[in-house]
Amino acid sequence: REVLNSARMSVAELKKELALILYQQNKLSFGKARELTELNVWAFQQLLGDRGISVHYNVDDLNDDIKNLEKLGRI
Repeated sequence: REVLNSARMSVAELKKELALILYQQNKLSFGKARELTELNVWAFQQLLGDRGISVHYNVDDLNDDIKNLEKLGRI
């Protein structure tokens, strides 16, 4: 409680800050960081954008997504 009071933060705000830092440092995945914030996907993406943190997504991720979509018959 003392830390929260000193920082003038709620538990939810502290969780958001922790999630953002750990995501930015590649220590949490997008999904796990989003879970920690208790935000939906779109709200978490907006939070990342507001803070200037880019989404970690590369060519390998894209190829995996394409393969998964093919398996599901979506493309």
